[in-house]
Amino acid sequence: MSDVQDDPATAPGTRIDIVSDAICPWCYIGKRHLAGALAILAEEGLHFSIRWNPFQLNPEMPAEGVARSAYRTAKFGSAARAAELDANVTQAAAAAGLDFHLDRIARTPNTIDAHRLIWLGGRNGEQDALTEALFAAYFTEGADIGDRAVLAAIAGQAGLDPVQVARFLDDGAMVEETRAADRAAREAGVNGVPSFFLDGYALFSGAMPAAQMAEAFRRGNAVLRQRAAAE
Repeated sequence: MSDVQDDPATAPGTRIDIVSDAICPWCYIGKRHLAGALAILAEEGLHFSIRWNPFQLNPEMPAEGVARSAYRTAKFGSAARAAELDANVTQAAAAAGLDFHLDRIARTPNTIDAHRLIWLGGRNGEQDALTEALFAAYFTEGADIGDRAVLAAIAGQAGLDPVQVARFLDDGAMVEETRAADRAAREAGVNGVPSFFLDGYALFSGAMPAAQMAEAFRRGNAVLRQRAAAE
């Protein structure tokens, strides 16, 4: 994904912000579709910078998380319904080239620390790689991404210093800023993820196919460039 960058673009209509949660399966699927969309657009000479922004699907989740099976049974009414939904999303993931093993996930975590880590990845030019590593660890390996030691190890795999990451997480940096960003997304109308913005303008929500994503970004880019030219 050579066209994915962490630094903001300066040209109008070229910065994509994605609002997502690290435990949202459709966000991982959407990320894979985004890669396809960026490849299509790159062939047309259109290049975009990418920034990942926090949203907690479960903002009231206890810091230690909860048992996933019990949580999903309560949320969806029965273990059978929860299993059906897992099967559906696993099939959608496979169609996008992703290998989900949701049966390996023991706990549904609180994701505030994962979002803090994604922010840190952006500061170090590794945000996209770190986001990918978090998704893969959770959905493929079943890792507990609410555990700070696990997060530090994942960060090390993505190119960050795990010792420095552990220190950052334990210091509590960016907790309130992350919660404020989550609230700002909700105030901006985000009620589902992934949600995609172009230069701050809401475009769409959901993991739509790559070709449809590319068309949405193409049109948004054209509109914003026209507005800039008219100013």
